[in-house]
Amino acid sequence: ARASKKLGRTLPAISGMWDPMDTRSGCRFRRAGLIFAAVIAMSAFIFKTPALAAEPMKAAEAVGASTCLGCHATHESFKKNLHAKAMVNAKGIEFEKSCETCHGNGSLHAAAGGDKNDAGFATIKNPEKLKSAEASATCLQCHEGGKRMHWQGSTHDMKNVSCVNCHGMHSDAINHGKAPLLRAETPAESCYQCHAEKKSQIRKSGHMPLVEGKMGCTGCHNPHGSPVDKLLAKNTIPETCYQCHQDKRGPFMWDHAPARENCATCHDPHGSHNDKMLVTRSPMLCQRCHVGGRHPATAYGNSAGDLVSNRLAYKGCVNCHFAIHGSNHPSGK
Repeated sequence: ARASKKLGRTLPAISGMWDPMDTRSGCRFRRAGLIFAAVIAMSAFIFKTPALAAEPMKAAEAVGASTCLGCHATHESFKKNLHAKAMVNAKGIEFEKSCETCHGNGSLHAAAGGDKNDAGFATIKNPEKLKSAEASATCLQCHEGGKRMHWQGSTHDMKNVSCVNCHGMHSDAINHGKAPLLRAETPAESCYQCHAEKKSQIRKSGHMPLVEGKMGCTGCHNPHGSPVDKLLAKNTIPETCYQCHQDKRGPFMWDHAPARENCATCHDPHGSHNDKMLVTRSPMLCQRCHVGGRHPATAYGNSAGDLVSNRLAYKGCVNCHFAIHGSNHPSGK
């Protein structure tokens, strides 16, 4: 109706353009015809007169894991997979429902018969092709809570890392026969996919428990999220270190404040060329803070004796102050 009213205002102007007594009327008539056609096209665009709507696609229905395995025979080993067993034993999800719990109902996908041009083919979800947040949300249907309670908003989540970047669910071959269904051979190798600089750093130390297999990255970090900086598994750096280095905890009569505050002030936990994984060698390490003159002589002193030897040579502060993390000596610090 609105289109008709608009055309009603337009047609008188068009009709006035044609005069049968005018010798140029033929040209004007053709021009009027073109304008009339343009008005019709514009009105259809403006008011968006739709063609007959296509019939909506029916919702997909569940078909069962047996139907999925009819085409995806390479995933046959999933029946013996740790993930499949956990779905039954821990979540009460029977095997026939296992595929569609993660991938969505598969009736339309199965009916497509592998034809990617069929609209039903794309109705199945593939977490490896989803956006990272959507892929992780699929896993968090079951794995929310516990060590993963801080996943959302974590460093990995914000950098678009998803569960499927580290974990594979379908085959024991992916997992190399080990939990927790990692794509890499070890948790450390999973981390090295992005943290390559830490891999080279860890190789610097001749005696590194991580290289020897006595510990892993997850001994100190929680890759699934943490309320603490650097995804630490504990609340502070010292508390993380005290899991193994209990003798450094104290309490001590004489505390060394930097050691109590942050072990990483003096040590590099990922590896170093220096003894004890120190960030730099002694005595320079100590003299970064202890810059006073005459004990021993340093470049910061003012006496003539200070200038003779501005660094403690061939010896270290720990020759005398060997309880550097804290002391119970009755005579003093």
